[in-house]
Amino acid sequence: MNAVGIDVSKGKSMVCVMRPFGEVVLEPFEVLHTAQSLNDLAGKLKALDGETRVVMEATGNYHKPVAFVLHDAGLFVSVVNPVLIHDYDNNSLRRVKTDRKDAVKIANYTLDKWTRLRQYLPEDDTRLALKNCYRQYQQAVAVRTMLKNNLISSLDLTFPDANKLFSSPAKSNGCEKWVDFIGDFWHSECVSSLSSDAFAKKYLKWCQKHGYNFTRSKSDTIYACAVNAASLPKSPTSKLLIQQQVAQLKAVSQSVAAFQQEMLRLSQQLPEFDTVMEMYGVGPSLGPQLMAEIGDVSRFTHKGAITAFAGVDPGVNESGSYEQKSVPTSKRGSSDLRKTLFQVMDVLIKTHPQDDPVYQFLDKKRAQKKPYYVYMTAGANKFLRIYYGRVKEYLASLPES
Repeated sequence: MNAVGIDVSKGKSMVCVMRPFGEVVLEPFEVLHTAQSLNDLAGKLKALDGETRVVMEATGNYHKPVAFVLHDAGLFVSVVNPVLIHDYDNNSLRRVKTDRKDAVKIANYTLDKWTRLRQYLPEDDTRLALKNCYRQYQQAVAVRTMLKNNLISSLDLTFPDANKLFSSPAKSNGCEKWVDFIGDFWHSECVSSLSSDAFAKKYLKWCQKHGYNFTRSKSDTIYACAVNAASLPKSPTSKLLIQQQVAQLKAVSQSVAAFQQEMLRLSQQLPEFDTVMEMYGVGPSLGPQLMAEIGDVSRFTHKGAITAFAGVDPGVNESGSYEQKSVPTSKRGSSDLRKTLFQVMDVLIKTHPQDDPVYQFLDKKRAQKKPYYVYMTAGANKFLRIYYGRVKEYLASLPES
Protein backbone atom coordinates (compact mmCIF):
# COMPACT_ATOMS: atom_id res chain seq x y z
CA MET A 1 0.00 0.00 0.00
CA ASN A 2 1.34 3.39 -1.04
CA ALA A 3 0.16 6.43 0.89
CA VAL A 4 0.61 9.62 -1.10
CA GLY A 5 0.43 12.88 0.85
CA ILE A 6 0.17 16.06 -1.20
CA ASP A 7 0.57 19.46 0.43
CA VAL A 8 -1.11 21.80 -2.06
CA SER A 9 -0.27 25.46 -2.47
CA LYS A 10 -0.69 28.03 -5.22
CA GLY A 11 0.99 26.91 -8.42
CA LYS A 12 2.86 23.96 -6.91
CA SER A 13 2.55 21.04 -4.51
CA MET A 14 4.85 18.98 -2.31
CA VAL A 15 4.40 15.21 -2.69
CA CYS A 16 5.54 12.43 -0.37
CA VAL A 17 4.95 8.67 -0.75
CA MET A 18 5.16 6.33 2.26
CA ARG A 19 4.37 2.77 3.22
CA PRO A 20 3.57 1.23 6.62
CA PHE A 21 6.15 1.32 9.43
CA GLY A 22 7.59 4.61 8.21
CA GLU A 23 9.06 3.32 4.94
CA VAL A 24 9.63 6.26 2.62
CA VAL A 25 9.03 5.30 -1.01
CA LEU A 26 9.58 8.73 -2.48
CA GLU A 27 11.18 11.56 -0.54
CA PRO A 28 9.15 14.80 -0.61
CA PHE A 29 9.48 16.44 -4.01
CA GLU A 30 7.91 19.47 -5.67
CA VAL A 31 5.43 19.33 -8.55
CA LEU A 32 4.33 22.37 -10.54
CA HIS A 33 0.65 22.76 -11.42
CA THR A 34 1.16 22.43 -15.15
CA ALA A 35 -0.54 19.90 -17.38
CA GLN A 36 2.73 18.11 -18.17
CA SER A 37 3.93 18.00 -14.56
CA LEU A 38 0.63 16.70 -13.19
CA ASN A 39 0.40 14.04 -15.91
CA ASP A 40 3.97 12.98 -15.13
CA LEU A 41 3.04 12.75 -11.44
CA ALA A 42 0.03 10.58 -12.26
CA GLY A 43 2.23 8.26 -14.34
CA LYS A 44 4.83 8.02 -11.56
CA LEU A 45 2.22 7.15 -8.94
CA LYS A 46 0.50 4.58 -11.15
CA ALA A 47 3.85 2.86 -11.70
CA LEU A 48 4.23 2.10 -7.96
CA ASP A 49 3.77 -1.49 -6.84
CA GLY A 50 0.63 -2.21 -4.82
CA GLU A 51 -2.49 -0.16 -4.11
CA THR A 52 -2.03 3.61 -4.09
CA ARG A 53 -4.19 6.19 -2.36
CA VAL A 54 -3.72 9.94 -2.64
CA VAL A 55 -4.80 12.42 0.04
CA MET A 56 -4.73 16.21 -0.08
CA GLU A 57 -6.38 19.04 1.83
CA ALA A 58 -9.28 21.06 0.46
CA THR A 59 -7.56 24.38 -0.24
CA GLY A 60 -10.01 26.63 -2.07
CA ASN A 61 -9.42 26.27 -5.80
CA TYR A 62 -5.76 25.25 -5.61
CA HIS A 63 -6.35 21.53 -5.06
CA LYS A 64 -9.00 21.10 -7.76
CA PRO A 65 -6.71 20.75 -10.84
CA VAL A 66 -4.46 18.30 -8.98
CA ALA A 67 -7.37 16.19 -7.73
CA PHE A 68 -9.07 16.20 -11.12
CA VAL A 69 -5.96 15.09 -13.08
CA LEU A 70 -5.08 12.30 -10.63
CA HIS A 71 -8.69 11.09 -10.42
CA ASP A 72 -8.99 11.18 -14.20
CA ALA A 73 -5.85 9.03 -14.41
CA GLY A 74 -7.61 6.30 -12.42
CA LEU A 75 -5.99 6.89 -9.02
CA PHE A 76 -7.86 6.79 -5.70
CA VAL A 77 -8.00 10.41 -4.52
CA SER A 78 -9.41 11.71 -1.25
CA VAL A 79 -9.82 15.40 -0.43
CA VAL A 80 -10.12 16.01 3.32
CA ASN A 81 -10.99 18.96 5.53
CA PRO A 82 -7.82 20.85 6.56
CA VAL A 83 -9.02 20.78 10.19
CA LEU A 84 -8.60 17.00 10.24
CA ILE A 85 -5.00 17.26 9.06
CA HIS A 86 -4.25 20.13 11.43
CA ASP A 87 -5.50 18.19 14.46
CA TYR A 88 -3.78 14.95 13.46
CA ASP A 89 -0.68 13.70 15.31
CA ASN A 90 0.20 16.96 17.07
CA ASN A 91 2.40 15.20 19.63
CA SER A 92 5.50 17.35 19.41
CA LEU A 93 6.51 20.39 21.44
CA ARG A 94 8.31 21.85 18.43
CA ARG A 95 6.30 24.11 16.17
CA VAL A 96 7.65 23.20 12.73
CA LYS A 97 5.66 23.88 9.60
CA THR A 98 7.15 23.38 6.17
CA ASP A 99 5.73 21.97 2.96
CA ARG A 100 7.93 18.88 3.33
CA LYS A 101 6.75 18.25 6.90
CA ASP A 102 3.12 18.77 5.90
CA ALA A 103 3.43 16.30 2.98
CA VAL A 104 4.87 13.67 5.34
CA LYS A 105 2.10 14.38 7.87
CA ILE A 106 -0.60 13.92 5.21
CA ALA A 107 1.04 10.67 4.06
CA ASN A 108 1.00 9.36 7.65
CA TYR A 109 -2.64 10.42 7.95
CA THR A 110 -3.37 8.43 4.78
CA LEU A 111 -1.84 5.28 6.32
CA ASP A 112 -3.76 5.66 9.59
CA LYS A 113 -7.12 6.40 7.95
CA TRP A 114 -6.64 4.05 4.97
CA THR A 115 -9.90 2.15 5.32
CA ARG A 116 -11.99 5.25 6.13
CA LEU A 117 -10.88 7.52 3.30
CA ARG A 118 -13.70 8.77 1.10
CA GLN A 119 -13.04 8.87 -2.61
CA TYR A 120 -13.08 12.23 -4.32
CA LEU A 121 -15.67 12.63 -7.05
CA PRO A 122 -15.41 15.69 -9.31
CA GLU A 123 -18.44 17.97 -9.33
CA ASP A 124 -20.43 18.13 -12.51
CA ASP A 125 -20.03 21.26 -14.60
CA THR A 126 -23.35 22.79 -13.54
CA ARG A 127 -22.70 22.48 -9.80
CA LEU A 128 -19.15 23.74 -10.20
CA ALA A 129 -20.33 26.75 -12.20
CA LEU A 130 -23.07 27.44 -9.63
CA LYS A 131 -20.59 27.39 -6.74
CA ASN A 132 -18.14 29.65 -8.57
CA CYS A 133 -20.95 32.06 -9.42
CA TYR A 134 -22.05 32.06 -5.77
CA ARG A 135 -18.51 32.96 -4.66
CA GLN A 136 -18.46 35.95 -7.01
CA TYR A 137 -21.96 36.91 -5.85
CA GLN A 138 -20.75 36.99 -2.24
CA GLN A 139 -17.83 39.22 -3.15
CA ALA A 140 -20.10 41.59 -5.08
CA VAL A 141 -22.60 41.77 -2.21
CA ALA A 142 -19.81 42.68 0.21
CA VAL A 143 -18.58 45.44 -2.11
CA ARG A 144 -22.15 46.70 -2.63
CA THR A 145 -22.70 46.96 1.12
CA MET A 146 -19.45 48.92 1.53
CA LEU A 147 -20.31 51.31 -1.30
CA LYS A 148 -23.84 51.80 -0.03
CA ASN A 149 -22.64 52.69 3.46
CA ASN A 150 -20.07 55.06 1.97
CA LEU A 151 -22.72 56.81 -0.12
CA ILE A 152 -25.07 57.20 2.85
CA SER A 153 -22.20 58.69 4.85
CA SER A 154 -21.52 61.22 2.08
CA LEU A 155 -25.21 62.09 1.86
CA ASP A 156 -25.13 63.21 5.50
CA LEU A 157 -23.26 66.25 4.21
CA THR A 158 -25.39 67.02 1.15
CA PHE A 159 -28.85 65.47 1.52
CA PRO A 160 -29.34 63.83 4.96
CA ASP A 161 -31.82 60.94 5.17
CA ALA A 162 -32.43 60.94 1.42
CA ASN A 163 -31.91 57.16 1.43
CA LYS A 164 -34.87 56.77 3.82
CA LEU A 165 -37.35 58.55 1.53
CA PHE A 166 -38.04 55.53 -0.67
CA SER A 167 -39.10 51.99 0.14
CA SER A 168 -39.45 50.64 -3.39
CA PRO A 169 -37.79 47.23 -3.91
CA ALA A 170 -34.80 47.00 -6.21
CA LYS A 171 -35.45 46.43 -9.91
CA SER A 172 -34.51 43.19 -11.61
CA ASN A 173 -31.28 44.84 -12.79
CA GLY A 174 -30.33 45.79 -9.22
CA CYS A 175 -31.13 49.51 -9.44
CA GLU A 176 -32.77 51.12 -6.40
CA LYS A 177 -34.99 54.19 -6.52
CA TRP A 178 -33.15 56.17 -3.87
CA VAL A 179 -29.82 55.60 -5.61
CA ASP A 180 -31.20 56.73 -8.97
CA PHE A 181 -32.79 59.74 -7.28
CA ILE A 182 -29.56 60.82 -5.60
CA GLY A 183 -27.74 60.60 -8.89
CA ASP A 184 -29.83 63.50 -10.20
CA PHE A 185 -30.82 65.27 -6.97
CA TRP A 186 -27.47 64.96 -5.22
CA HIS A 187 -27.97 67.96 -2.91
CA SER A 188 -30.97 69.11 -0.91
CA GLU A 189 -30.80 72.48 -2.67
CA CYS A 190 -31.49 70.70 -5.98
CA VAL A 191 -34.99 70.28 -4.52
CA SER A 192 -35.43 73.11 -2.04
CA SER A 193 -34.38 75.79 -4.54
CA LEU A 194 -37.61 75.07 -6.46
CA SER A 195 -41.17 75.67 -5.39
CA SER A 196 -43.22 72.69 -4.26
CA ASP A 197 -45.23 72.63 -7.50
CA ALA A 198 -42.16 73.10 -9.68
CA PHE A 199 -40.41 70.18 -7.97
CA ALA A 200 -43.53 68.04 -8.31
CA LYS A 201 -43.49 68.58 -12.09
CA LYS A 202 -39.77 67.85 -12.26
CA TYR A 203 -40.15 64.76 -10.06
CA LEU A 204 -43.00 63.52 -12.30
CA LYS A 205 -40.79 63.76 -15.38
CA TRP A 206 -37.98 62.00 -13.49
CA CYS A 207 -40.27 59.11 -12.50
CA GLN A 208 -41.51 58.72 -16.07
CA LYS A 209 -37.92 58.74 -17.37
CA HIS A 210 -36.71 56.05 -14.93
CA GLY A 211 -39.88 53.95 -14.87
CA TYR A 212 -41.03 54.66 -11.29
CA ASN A 213 -44.50 55.38 -9.95
CA PHE A 214 -45.34 58.98 -9.12
CA THR A 215 -47.51 60.23 -6.27
CA ARG A 216 -47.92 63.83 -5.19
CA SER A 217 -47.74 62.84 -1.53
CA LYS A 218 -44.27 61.35 -2.07
CA SER A 219 -43.20 64.50 -3.89
CA ASP A 220 -44.34 66.63 -0.95
CA THR A 221 -42.49 64.33 1.50
CA ILE A 222 -39.26 64.68 -0.45
CA TYR A 223 -39.67 68.42 -0.68
CA ALA A 224 -40.27 68.78 3.06
CA CYS A 225 -37.17 66.68 3.81
CA ALA A 226 -35.04 68.82 1.48
CA VAL A 227 -36.31 72.11 2.94
CA ASN A 228 -35.54 70.99 6.49
CA ALA A 229 -32.19 69.37 5.66
CA ALA A 230 -29.09 70.70 7.39
CA SER A 231 -26.38 70.31 4.76
CA LEU A 232 -23.16 71.88 3.61
CA PRO A 233 -23.31 74.32 0.67
CA LYS A 234 -23.29 72.94 -2.86
CA SER A 235 -19.91 72.55 -4.49
CA PRO A 236 -18.58 70.93 -7.69
CA THR A 237 -16.47 68.57 -5.59
CA SER A 238 -19.48 67.32 -3.63
CA LYS A 239 -21.37 66.75 -6.86
CA LEU A 240 -18.46 64.79 -8.33
CA LEU A 241 -18.07 62.63 -5.23
CA ILE A 242 -21.78 61.80 -4.92
CA GLN A 243 -22.33 61.05 -8.60
CA GLN A 244 -19.19 58.89 -8.82
CA GLN A 245 -20.26 56.92 -5.76
CA VAL A 246 -23.71 56.48 -7.29
CA ALA A 247 -22.16 55.22 -10.55
CA GLN A 248 -19.97 52.73 -8.66
CA LEU A 249 -22.87 51.48 -6.56
CA LYS A 250 -25.15 51.05 -9.57
CA ALA A 251 -22.47 49.12 -11.47
CA VAL A 252 -21.89 46.70 -8.57
CA SER A 253 -25.65 46.35 -7.94
CA GLN A 254 -26.14 45.37 -11.58
CA SER A 255 -23.38 42.76 -11.16
CA VAL A 256 -25.13 41.36 -8.08
CA ALA A 257 -28.41 41.11 -10.01
CA ALA A 258 -26.64 39.43 -12.95
CA PHE A 259 -25.04 36.87 -10.61
CA GLN A 260 -28.41 36.20 -8.98
CA GLN A 261 -30.09 35.58 -12.32
CA GLU A 262 -27.27 33.28 -13.45
CA MET A 263 -27.38 31.33 -10.18
CA LEU A 264 -31.13 30.85 -10.60
CA ARG A 265 -30.64 29.68 -14.20
CA LEU A 266 -27.95 27.20 -13.20
CA SER A 267 -29.88 25.87 -10.20
CA GLN A 268 -32.94 25.25 -12.41
CA GLN A 269 -30.83 22.69 -14.26
CA LEU A 270 -30.29 20.63 -11.09
CA PRO A 271 -32.68 17.74 -10.44
CA GLU A 272 -33.50 18.83 -6.86
CA PHE A 273 -34.50 22.38 -7.82
CA ASP A 274 -38.28 21.94 -7.48
CA THR A 275 -37.91 19.98 -4.24
CA VAL A 276 -35.76 22.68 -2.65
CA MET A 277 -37.93 25.55 -3.85
CA GLU A 278 -41.00 23.92 -2.28
CA MET A 279 -39.48 24.30 1.19
CA TYR A 280 -40.84 27.27 3.13
CA GLY A 281 -38.42 30.16 3.54
CA VAL A 282 -36.54 29.35 0.34
CA GLY A 283 -36.93 31.67 -2.63
CA PRO A 284 -35.20 32.50 -5.90
CA SER A 285 -32.29 34.02 -3.99
CA LEU A 286 -31.74 31.70 -1.01
CA GLY A 287 -32.61 28.51 -2.92
CA PRO A 288 -29.68 28.70 -5.37
CA GLN A 289 -27.38 29.72 -2.51
CA LEU A 290 -28.31 26.58 -0.58
CA MET A 291 -27.82 24.33 -3.60
CA ALA A 292 -24.50 25.99 -4.44
CA GLU A 293 -23.05 25.55 -0.96
CA ILE A 294 -24.44 22.09 -0.16
CA GLY A 295 -23.74 20.59 -3.55
CA ASP A 296 -24.73 17.01 -4.26
CA VAL A 297 -26.33 15.60 -1.09
CA SER A 298 -25.38 12.06 -2.11
CA ARG A 299 -21.85 12.80 -0.90
CA PHE A 300 -23.17 12.91 2.68
CA THR A 301 -23.64 9.45 4.18
CA HIS A 302 -26.18 10.51 6.82
CA LYS A 303 -27.97 13.53 8.24
CA GLY A 304 -25.32 14.10 10.86
CA ALA A 305 -22.71 14.51 8.13
CA ILE A 306 -24.52 17.40 6.47
CA THR A 307 -25.15 19.21 9.78
CA ALA A 308 -21.46 18.77 10.65
CA PHE A 309 -20.55 20.19 7.23
CA ALA A 310 -22.63 23.26 8.05
CA GLY A 311 -21.22 23.49 11.57
CA VAL A 312 -24.67 23.41 13.20
CA ASP A 313 -24.28 19.97 14.79
CA PRO A 314 -24.86 19.94 18.57
CA GLY A 315 -21.72 19.41 20.63
CA VAL A 316 -21.23 16.82 23.39
CA ASN A 317 -19.20 17.25 26.57
CA GLU A 318 -19.39 14.53 29.20
CA SER A 319 -16.99 12.81 31.56
CA GLY A 320 -17.95 10.21 34.15
CA SER A 321 -21.15 11.32 35.82
CA TYR A 322 -20.82 14.86 34.45
CA GLU A 323 -22.76 15.81 31.35
CA GLN A 324 -22.93 19.40 30.11
CA LYS A 325 -26.49 20.26 29.15
CA SER A 326 -25.80 23.07 26.70
CA VAL A 327 -22.74 22.71 24.46
CA PRO A 328 -21.91 25.16 21.64
CA THR A 329 -22.01 23.85 18.10
CA SER A 330 -18.76 23.07 16.32
CA LYS A 331 -18.92 25.96 13.77
CA ARG A 332 -16.21 24.10 11.87
CA GLY A 333 -18.11 23.71 8.65
CA SER A 334 -19.14 26.15 5.97
CA SER A 335 -19.71 29.62 7.40
CA ASP A 336 -21.38 30.63 4.12
CA LEU A 337 -23.92 27.83 4.50
CA ARG A 338 -24.61 28.83 8.12
CA LYS A 339 -25.23 32.40 7.01
CA THR A 340 -27.74 31.25 4.38
CA LEU A 341 -29.47 28.97 6.88
CA PHE A 342 -29.81 31.86 9.34
CA GLN A 343 -31.37 33.95 6.58
CA VAL A 344 -33.91 31.18 5.97
CA MET A 345 -34.67 31.08 9.71
CA ASP A 346 -35.11 34.86 9.68
CA VAL A 347 -37.69 34.52 6.87
CA LEU A 348 -39.59 31.91 8.90
CA ILE A 349 -39.64 34.10 12.01
CA LYS A 350 -40.87 37.13 10.09
CA THR A 351 -43.60 35.27 8.17
CA HIS A 352 -44.48 32.77 10.97
CA PRO A 353 -46.08 29.99 8.85
CA GLN A 354 -48.01 28.02 11.45
CA ASP A 355 -48.06 24.74 9.49
CA ASP A 356 -44.33 24.61 8.81
CA PRO A 357 -42.49 22.08 11.03
CA VAL A 358 -39.29 24.15 11.21
CA TYR A 359 -41.18 27.25 12.34
CA GLN A 360 -43.11 25.19 14.89
CA PHE A 361 -39.78 23.96 16.25
CA LEU A 362 -38.38 27.51 16.34
CA ASP A 363 -41.48 28.81 18.09
CA LYS A 364 -41.26 26.02 20.65
CA LYS A 365 -37.64 26.90 21.46
CA ARG A 366 -38.50 30.59 21.72
CA ALA A 367 -41.38 29.76 24.09
CA GLN A 368 -38.84 27.92 26.24
CA LYS A 369 -36.90 31.22 26.53
CA LYS A 370 -33.90 29.85 24.68
CA PRO A 371 -31.29 32.45 23.64
CA TYR A 372 -31.41 33.78 20.08
CA TYR A 373 -28.41 31.89 18.74
CA VAL A 374 -29.56 28.68 20.40
CA TYR A 375 -32.97 28.54 18.74
CA MET A 376 -31.69 29.88 15.42
CA THR A 377 -28.97 27.22 15.27
CA ALA A 378 -31.39 24.50 16.38
CA GLY A 379 -33.83 25.58 13.66
CA ALA A 380 -31.05 25.57 11.06
CA ASN A 381 -30.14 22.04 12.12
CA LYS A 382 -33.72 20.84 11.75
CA PHE A 383 -34.16 22.59 8.40
CA LEU A 384 -30.97 21.02 7.06
CA ARG A 385 -32.05 17.54 8.14
CA ILE A 386 -35.40 17.97 6.38
CA TYR A 387 -33.57 19.31 3.30
CA TYR A 388 -31.30 16.26 3.29
CA GLY A 389 -34.17 13.81 3.68
CA ARG A 390 -36.42 15.33 1.02
CA VAL A 391 -33.69 15.87 -1.58
CA LYS A 392 -32.10 12.46 -1.09
CA GLU A 393 -35.50 10.74 -1.27
CA TYR A 394 -36.33 12.58 -4.48
CA LEU A 395 -32.97 11.81 -6.09
CA ALA A 396 -33.37 8.14 -5.15
CA SER A 397 -36.73 8.06 -6.93
CA LEU A 398 -35.25 9.22 -10.23
CA PRO A 399 -34.57 6.54 -12.86
CA GLU A 400 -30.92 5.65 -13.26
CA SER A 401 -29.35 7.17 -16.35
